[in-house]
Amino acid sequence: MNTLPITEDPRWAQLLARDPQATFVYAVRTTGIYCRPACPSRRARPEHVTFFADAGAAQAAGYRPCRRCRPEAESEQQRWAARITHACRQLEEGDPPPTLAQLAADAGVTPWHFHRRFRALTGVTPRAYAAARRAERLRDGLPQAASVTEAIYAAGYGSSSRFYAASPAALGMAPQHFRRGGQGERITFAVGECSLGALLVAQSDRGLCAILLDASPEALVQQLQDRFPRAELAAAGPAFAQVMAQVAGLMDQPQAGLPLPLDIRGTLFQQRVWQALCAIPPGSTVSYRALATQIGMPSAVRAVALACAANPLAVAIPCHRVVRQDGALSGYRWGVERKRALLQREGALHDEEQAEDAGGSV
Repeated sequence: MNTLPITEDPRWAQLLARDPQATFVYAVRTTGIYCRPACPSRRARPEHVTFFADAGAAQAAGYRPCRRCRPEAESEQQRWAARITHACRQLEEGDPPPTLAQLAADAGVTPWHFHRRFRALTGVTPRAYAAARRAERLRDGLPQAASVTEAIYAAGYGSSSRFYAASPAALGMAPQHFRRGGQGERITFAVGECSLGALLVAQSDRGLCAILLDASPEALVQQLQDRFPRAELAAAGPAFAQVMAQVAGLMDQPQAGLPLPLDIRGTLFQQRVWQALCAIPPGSTVSYRALATQIGMPSAVRAVALACAANPLAVAIPCHRVVRQDGALSGYRWGVERKRALLQREGALHDEEQAEDAGGSV
């Protein structure tokens, strides 16, 4: 059942655009037929349209499938999502992982075509996916392994020299530091004020590793200590003031981006979600479901929401651009009011949405 007027439902815009990436179906009450949003049939009047999550739900409601777009059949998008999901499992479990040629042969297409499809659905190449998964196994295994060398080979690295060449990207720090929970790493930070309240910015030797927002400076420092419990935390010097000014400016103009290096640390899945977040254009929003579909895991909506909530780099990784399926605001780590303010500054909220949400958080 729709909770919004049909023309205000985000799916209506996808229907008008005949969006081939849309995963729902729509039914027309006057004809008793349901279609894919991309169907070339004449567009129905909005008052006659009902949306359904899938073909099964539409058929259960008594509608017949359209003979032109065949919505009951598996779509090309769904077929490729299944193929890429299968390829990801092969890359995760293979020892050694399959080559691009092997993956393409399994899918029945050329290596070039498979490479393009894989990158379009996951945001990374098969080789990068396999490397990230291997790095994740290493991060999981280092604390329990008898030695760093043992963990390196158990994770699938063919040699220790190959691992050490890639270790900064894989771990975010030297392997011995990671094995000790980051002990010995020096992180400098500063706390200040911005238009959204108290602001903490922290930096490692690889880039900014935390941008945190709160009402209380003390709470921000505690959050940083919780995130890096074994690192040496030190107050930044006067030269860091320019970095603070740039980050504070980002809060005023989130659409401008941040031209500073970032030290992004997270699981393979989190990094996939965060990479997809960075691809959302300023002034635009997507739903959690659409984001899950974009990374090739349409059923992982809750996991995507949790990855957004784990984002340690406020606004620099724009998780504020993700909204509920009905367009309402919810679930922002630093508060819905800050999320609303950021989207308003980007021009991503319509006047009627602002008026509807003005009474409080969703």
